[in-house]
This record gives sequence, structure tokens and C-alpha cells, in this order.
Amino acid sequence: MTLDQDAILAVLAQVPDPEIPAVSVLDLGIVRGLEEVGDRVKVIITPTYSGCPATVAIEEAVRAALDANGLRDVVIENRLVPPWSTDMISAEGHAKLKAYGIAPPTRSDEVECPQCGSMNTREISRFGSTPCKAQWQCKDCLEPFDRFKCH
Repeated sequence: MTLDQDAILAVLAQVPDPEIPAVSVLDLGIVRGLEEVGDRVKVIITPTYSGCPATVAIEEAVRAALDANGLRDVVIENRLVPPWSTDMISAEGHAKLKAYGIAPPTRSDEVECPQCGSMNTREISRFGSTPCKAQWQCKDCLEPFDRFKCH
């Protein structure tokens, strides 16, 4: 019996990232995909970086969500190769980050304030609320905000 992959993805779309609950593990690209292995489905997950303190919490949340939806036969596998990158964040994930007050990652040196939309911003610390974010401030509305670091 092959499990319904769309049903699995629908469940995963509801699993919030433990550090940024406004986005799901699917939005962030932590869920790399699904693989069929015989009559089972494997969920491939990759942490945002190899030392991410939320890795265990993410795997536990994914397992709990799958189990709660009758998907106990789904296997979870952590893969570090290839490494996760911010390019894996979906367009919906970018929009959710911005709505939550976090500037999504861009390759540009110019960063839009997620509060007022101004491009008149500056980095005030390379270190933000989590290792994957930097602290920025808008020079117009004066609000501080996190910017998701590109990598």
C-alpha cells in the first residue's frame, strides 16, 4: 500500500518551525521531499544548519504530526548533504517571514524593513535572535527587526 503523498505534504505544511512559528517546515524548505521505499514513504528533512538547536524539536514535531494523522508508517530521515540553503525557502515562506516581521533573505545588500517597507535600513549586529538571523534597524521608523541570513 502506497501512502498518499499529498496527504503527507498537507500534514507537513501545518508543522510550524519551532523558532519561527509563522512558517512551516515545508515553507522553510526543511522538508526536502518524499521518497517511496517499497510500500513506505520517507520524509527527508535537512536542518537549516548542521548545529541547529531546533533539529531534534523539528523531527519530534514532524513525527508527532504524522502520528496524529494516522501516518505512523512514514519514515523520517535527516540528511545533511546537500546542505540546506535559504534558496530552499518557498515564495510563501518569504511572504510569511515578512508578515511576521522578519526580513526574508535576499542576495542584495539593501534590505526592506518588514514594518514600514523602507529601504533605509542598516545592520546593527551580525547576530540576531537565532544563529540564522542578523539584527537590523530601519532608519525611518526606527524599528529593529531580524533579517534571515543568506546561506
